[in-house]
Amino acid sequence: MKTINYAIVGVGYFGAELGRIMNEQEGAKVVAVLDPENAETIAQEFGCEVETDLETLCARPDVDAVIVATPNYLHKEPVVLAAKHGKHIFCEKPIAMNSMQAAEFEAFEAAHPEVKIGVCLQNRMNETTEELKKIIDSGEYGKIIGIRGFVPWYRADSYYSVKPWRGTWKYAGGGSMINQSLHTLDLLYFLGGKIDKIHAVVGQTNEYGIEVEGDVVARLEFANGARGLFFATNNNWTNESVQIRVAMEKGIFHIEDNTLFKCNPDGTRDVIVKAPVLEGIKFYYGASHSRMIERFRKAVENNTDDYIHVKDGTTVIRLMETIFRSANTSALCNVID
Repeated sequence: MKTINYAIVGVGYFGAELGRIMNEQEGAKVVAVLDPENAETIAQEFGCEVETDLETLCARPDVDAVIVATPNYLHKEPVVLAAKHGKHIFCEKPIAMNSMQAAEFEAFEAAHPEVKIGVCLQNRMNETTEELKKIIDSGEYGKIIGIRGFVPWYRADSYYSVKPWRGTWKYAGGGSMINQSLHTLDLLYFLGGKIDKIHAVVGQTNEYGIEVEGDVVARLEFANGARGLFFATNNNWTNESVQIRVAMEKGIFHIEDNTLFKCNPDGTRDVIVKAPVLEGIKFYYGASHSRMIERFRKAVENNTDDYIHVKDGTTVIRLMETIFRSANTSALCNVID
């Protein structure tokens, strides 16, 4: 097994967590980190080197891949520089901040077939998601007639005040969708298929004085005729489990608390899969970062395409943009590819 050496750009919460996962896996090692605030502390923990210049980090001959875990508005430069130096890239979501930038990322990936650009949409690899996807694709229960996703979370004022960029359109690109519920919207597309039209209402029911949205309700029309509902908020009183329900012609399935259930006509539920739960205060997140990193490592080692691509990461950006367009016009809007 070849060891893949990683450098991490941005070692805040998720950058540091990804680094810990890599250092625990066979065949992966973090050799350098870059961050204006946390680099020294994390480098000491990882036993790796600190870099202060992005170009120097990307040019290091001992780096095989670069992890980009910077704030939303700082994703593009490290991705471009890493590819320029022939490094593979694994980028935290969102891959882009709007559809124009998404198109640029897709064109950039196509122009650099020599490097792999993976996107952090780890909930596609949850055991519950993978099993439900198999059930849907098998056709055993007929076609999907309805699908919904609920994200009832909470973010205090301090979440925004400690990192003010999170509350701005310019630097975050949005609020509860792009930073929290993007994964769930992505799963509705991943499980239900192509979404043709969206009618949405977007608002903010807190008094924090931030620019971005905190609440979203969207009705989805799928190309296969299914109807969908997407609800997300950062203004719940606590962080509860994401819920996804898929109704097919011959059965209903429900994901909640990291468990996939089959719903029976009498109101009981049978457990199909119970997946691992992420430890600590982020228990309500997906717990599949380790599986995702391992799949990307194998793709790099074996030169395969078995990882989450830029196209996957840009589709959900277009869905979010359509939600905003619908909310701004109070109309049913087409999703533009």
